[in-house]
Amino acid sequence: MAHSPNALMIRKLDSIFSLSDEERQVLGSLPVQVATFKPDRDIVRIGDRPSQSFMVLQGFTCVYKLTAEGKRQIVAFHVPGDLPDLQSLHLKVMDHSVATVSACTLGFIPHEALYDLCNRYPRITAALWRETLVDASIFREWMTGIGRREAYNRMAHLLCELLVRLKAVGVAEDETFDLPVTQTELADAIGASTVHVNRVLQELRADGLIRSRGTQIQILDWDRLKEAGDFDPLYLHLRQDGKA
Repeated sequence: MAHSPNALMIRKLDSIFSLSDEERQVLGSLPVQVATFKPDRDIVRIGDRPSQSFMVLQGFTCVYKLTAEGKRQIVAFHVPGDLPDLQSLHLKVMDHSVATVSACTLGFIPHEALYDLCNRYPRITAALWRETLVDASIFREWMTGIGRREAYNRMAHLLCELLVRLKAVGVAEDETFDLPVTQTELADAIGASTVHVNRVLQELRADGLIRSRGTQIQILDWDRLKEAGDFDPLYLHLRQDGKA
């Protein structure tokens, strides 16, 4: 199981929903077609009618929308273990696009296999439903940040969120994680200019909250970063004390 491409998905679902051994085994047997993508490539586009969903195995993807003028707003980042387009099971036409941020390895699962799984295992249906509800919760938190927080606070909040999500699936150690995201992409995510994003990152470093080297981010003062970002992980709905 540990070497299966399904293992990260199982660990992610298990972080938000208590799975039985049988359910983990069934999820591990799902047919998955693994493919690699270069950075900045669309995986699914608005208007598409996909017949499969995908999970992120390596790398970062983003959900985005474009205005009529071609301005991009990133509304979510997805990390290993996530299922970014799970809603395409029931919403047949994509109303947004999903693209790679970094080089990615993705696992594609036919909708037919997911339908069959959900029909046979109602608790797995509930786990997948919970996954989409957590996505919606993250979206609400992002909207609050864009509408009511300053750029410095939005960036601090985003770094807190990514660390917690990456730790939940075991791909971040201690307070350090890989952030393969350009400043332009960060700007599109937090609703600021690239120049402002650069300034905010400098301020976070100068304040002793983070250290960065290449794509590596190290959190130097977790409590102060949480305070700066007004970060409460409640909206991530991670299991606490074994309870979903």
